[in-house]
Amino acid sequence: MLSPDDFLVATQWVGLGTLALALLAVLAFFLKWGIRFRLVGAAGFSAVLTVGLLGLSFEPFSRIAVPGAMPYTTVYDSGASQIVITVPNTMSPETLDATLRQAASNLFKPYRLGLPGQIATVRARTIAHEPGGISNLIYLGQIQPNPKGSEEAFHVQIDRSNWPIPS
Repeated sequence: MLSPDDFLVATQWVGLGTLALALLAVLAFFLKWGIRFRLVGAAGFSAVLTVGLLGLSFEPFSRIAVPGAMPYTTVYDSGASQIVITVPNTMSPETLDATLRQAASNLFKPYRLGLPGQIATVRARTIAHEPGGISNLIYLGQIQPNPKGSEEAFHVQIDRSNWPIPS
């Protein structure tokens, strides 16, 4: 998979090609070539490609793998400060800690919107099936970023009173 650095290098090369096409289009207008309008279109299209590659170089594809983490599914994301993930009900508190850290590393990005003072939070939940066909949501823990300058990057809270999880 291509890294953001690869996209940045591609952006530089495509940007140089865009400048060359733009200069060629300007030259075509001065010399009144018949393909001058096609060159303007090609230069405009390559400018769009350059901007697109620049956008891909801002790290949208980077995923961090934390050892010991289990797969999770994002079930709610407000786009701002609230994210809810679901995890298997066979998870231990230690595995939940690693999974929450992985989710936070992958979901807390600078492009998240939010009001000033809101703290982004990832909450983990599972479903416990009780006799009689009743299913309950059990919130197992949450993770929030620590203020800048803290030793630890994240603050993890795990509700150990919910273990063992009824299946």
